[in-house]
Amino acid sequence: MKVILTQTVPKVGKEGSVLNVADGFARNYLFPRGLAIIADKNQIKALGKRNEKIAAKLATLKTDADALKEKLDGIRVKLGAKVGSDQGKLFGAITNADIANAIKEQTGISLDKKQVALIDPIKRLGVFPIHLDLHREVDAHIEVEIFDPQATVESAKAEEVVTA
Repeated sequence: MKVILTQTVPKVGKEGSVLNVADGFARNYLFPRGLAIIADKNQIKALGKRNEKIAAKLATLKTDADALKEKLDGIRVKLGAKVGSDQGKLFGAITNADIANAIKEQTGISLDKKQVALIDPIKRLGVFPIHLDLHREVDAHIEVEIFDPQATVESAKAEEVVTA
C-alpha cells in the first residue's frame, strides 16, 4: 500500500516521504496513530504544494540543524538508573524524553523528545546507539550509556576498605 508519512517514523521514513508499506502495517499501526495517509493522486499533489511552501523555511532550519549535528554527533551521554536484583535489568525504562533531558543537562542543548528516534524503551544496562532526527535531511548519532549509580558507590566504598 502506498502511503505518505505525516510524521517521521523511526526505521520507516521521514515526514513527507511516499512509501510502499505492508497493508497490515498501514492499517494497524500507521493510520490509527495518525502517522500516515493513503497516497492517492490528490494527496500527492497536495504534498507537492506543501513541500514547496515549507522548502524555504526548512532551508534556514537546515543550517541550524547542521550546527547542532556538529556539536552532538558522536558524543556519549551517561544516564544513571535503578537496577533490579537480577543485575542488568532496570526497574523502569529509559525513554526518549529521558534521553532528551540528559542531553540538555550534560550538553546544554535542548532537543524535543520527538527528535530522539528510540523505537523501544531501554530496559538494560549498557551502551546503546541512538539516532537523533534533527531535520529532514540532517541526522546525528550518539551513544547513551546506562549505568547503575549504586554500583559505582559500592565499588568506591570497597576500594576505600581495601586501601585502609
